[in-house]
Amino acid sequence: MSHHRPDPEHLFLSRREFLQRCGIGMGALGYAMLSADGHGAVNLDQPLAPRPPHFPAKAKRVIHIFANGGPSQVDTFDPKPELARWHGKPLPVEFKTERKTGAAFASPFQFSRHGQSGIEVSELFPRVAENIDDIAVIRSMHADVPNHEPSLMLMNCGDARLPRPSLGSWVTYGLGSENQNLPGFVAMCPGGYPIQESQNWQSAFLPGIYQGNYIDTKHTELEKLIEHIRSPVSSPGRQRAQLDLLRRLNARHAESRAQDPQLEARIQSFELAYRMQLDASDAFDIAREPAAIRELYGDTRQGRQMLIARRLLERGVRFVQVWHGQGQPWDNHDDLEVNHRKLAGESDQAIGALLKDLRQRGMLADTLVVWGGEFGRTPVVELPSAGANAGKVNGRDHNHHGFTMWMAGGGVRGGMVHGATDEFGFKAVEKRVHVHDLHATILALLGFDHERLTFRHAGRDYRLTDVHGRVVRELIA
Repeated sequence: MSHHRPDPEHLFLSRREFLQRCGIGMGALGYAMLSADGHGAVNLDQPLAPRPPHFPAKAKRVIHIFANGGPSQVDTFDPKPELARWHGKPLPVEFKTERKTGAAFASPFQFSRHGQSGIEVSELFPRVAENIDDIAVIRSMHADVPNHEPSLMLMNCGDARLPRPSLGSWVTYGLGSENQNLPGFVAMCPGGYPIQESQNWQSAFLPGIYQGNYIDTKHTELEKLIEHIRSPVSSPGRQRAQLDLLRRLNARHAESRAQDPQLEARIQSFELAYRMQLDASDAFDIAREPAAIRELYGDTRQGRQMLIARRLLERGVRFVQVWHGQGQPWDNHDDLEVNHRKLAGESDQAIGALLKDLRQRGMLADTLVVWGGEFGRTPVVELPSAGANAGKVNGRDHNHHGFTMWMAGGGVRGGMVHGATDEFGFKAVEKRVHVHDLHATILALLGFDHERLTFRHAGRDYRLTDVHGRVVRELIA
């Protein structure tokens, strides 16, 4: 029996309160009906619950290996013999570049053919080259501008200027996750945030639960990788009771306000953080892997990242982004030979191991692996300028007109080269692929029509590719 006298204010609503609560109810109803074009409603209690795509998918999950800073296409996967013939001489064409450039700059690295496909790959990536028959090399990528910030946003979020949801957020919004005890989208970047920071994996106007969960993989101890993963004072049962109380308080708080996406995201993050204690300890503990597997990947920061990524994917995480080049990026305006060799040496073994390991486990067939940076680099040397290259004449400037990315697994037609740059490797000239086209193709491999995977915001339907993009069918097996 209640010992409190009834309060008449609890029995009657003012007109303002009545309209407000009705508005909240309609907002919740509308939110519950939201879907990736109506093919499957978002469950408010389980927003990461698995949902079907528009049509049968070839890929179920994605790992995006982001080579931060812009690797040089003519030194990695797009050989240009003409540069050797013109080395040190002015080229017979003009290039529109960000800063002053000079004569042709031949690649200091040798290329050789690999696999049954005979695709040429630089000596920088011998382990990746062992898997070339599973890889589709896109030599005709192009973006919009030669600046890091907008190009990072375009590659990750489909827009160079405005806040838009990232690719990983769109994928988890559309598909949900296969493991409710782990985030659907994980971004691993050692040593802190890259340029544009968490905007690279933002959910923007999508519900906050679809934002990427950042992990600083410079750490090796679980408690440092994931803060507060274990409570030093409370048992799981006590934490559950505390969380239930907190959820009731938050629900009461939400009743008096319009649908608040930040509050909803906070509630969901509390729930996910509690559930993660069950599975995260296992997923991030690579010591549980056999010694042979750890040796395959290598005892390096990038090796640990790739191995963790594979463990997350096989436990149902939908999208994993692995950053490489934080601290010392692929942005080699000077000392390109030294720095590209160092950066490739840090990542080649781990990437090759990932592809081999996924294939051996039968996961490569439905796991899409994407590699590349935000743009490429010029085939001509960058001349000394204020601060860009320390007065040296042995590096390359930014180049968005033509660069290389590759995809493997997940329904990709392996062992092929798509498109081409000009004879010097500056501009995409054959079968050009814009970043919007790449995004449309990735979504198609995951079973989505990129024009129908939408979210209504501010009175219009938004999509990853905005009003652009075409699926590159030649890349799909």
